[in-house]
Amino acid sequence: MRRALRFLLITGVTGILMGSCAAGALYAFQASLDSEIARIPDALPTSEAERPTPEAGVGENWLLVGTDSRSEAATTGEDAGKRLWQPGQQRTDTIMLIHLSEGHNRVCVVSIPRDAWVTVPGRGKAKINAAFSWGGPSLLIRTVEKATGVRIDHYAAIDFQGFSSAVDTIGGVDVDIARTVYDPHRRVTWQAGRQHLNGDKALQFVRQRANLPGGDFDRIKRQQALLNSIADKVLSAETLTNPVKVNDLLRALTKAFSVDAGVTTGMLRSRLIDLTGLQSLDYVTMPVKGTGMERSQSVVYLDPAGVRALSESIKDDRVDDYVQENGSGNAVDTVS
Repeated sequence: MRRALRFLLITGVTGILMGSCAAGALYAFQASLDSEIARIPDALPTSEAERPTPEAGVGENWLLVGTDSRSEAATTGEDAGKRLWQPGQQRTDTIMLIHLSEGHNRVCVVSIPRDAWVTVPGRGKAKINAAFSWGGPSLLIRTVEKATGVRIDHYAAIDFQGFSSAVDTIGGVDVDIARTVYDPHRRVTWQAGRQHLNGDKALQFVRQRANLPGGDFDRIKRQQALLNSIADKVLSAETLTNPVKVNDLLRALTKAFSVDAGVTTGMLRSRLIDLTGLQSLDYVTMPVKGTGMERSQSVVYLDPAGVRALSESIKDDRVDDYVQENGSGNAVDTVS
């Protein structure tokens, strides 16, 4: 009996020590990544005067931005060689409002056309991507909030170089192309059928708009299709149930993205784990009523009633109802 008690005691103490060591290692790893995250201290607007009022229990909204920097030095992420935003030098190539439901089981990705003609606070009417060029992340967020009435909780940005590296980190992605199409600007022919893309090819794929039937709108669907392929890989049980792969993914995220000051590694890990119970992932484009010209600029006019309906569904955390009432959103399994 005494020998058995001693065995149980030793086993219990060993288990506690191993658990403590594992917890300590996780804490040390997260602390290390936290110190490496590229944060933008002034990304979120500092004044609450013109911002939508924050509300509890209605989910979380992220603004995901792809910048059009063509610098050889990274401008986002851990390896950023210079400041992400420099006045007048960069615009936003991709703008996505991502809503995560309060139960963390539903996600909706809303793409905002970069040529959307909106009111930029303090500047008047302009294309929405000009807001980033003029005033960086803060002015872009204020512009999106003014256009939608939706409060942005967090911000993440990635440049061309970071995007390419992130795709390579997860081993590339697969996309299904509906028909063979030629990109005259990059002299690339995309063959119909399933294609496996590395980082450079993925970047070429999402940047094409010439020869696409819907122009920029098909380009948006390509961006969403690629994001969907990335999500399939990242949110698979094979990834999220493997602590090593989760850690590798977190390191890749910190290396590629720049985020607002409130984002931590613990938050990112928590969001990834929460998404193991994801029930729906919807993709939509902010409602538009057409295109036109403003002086010499080709612009996209948003549909005020449609934007209002979608925005209200986001604010009330019932985007799934909006998608059901207005169709299934964008089809991203196969794209032009």
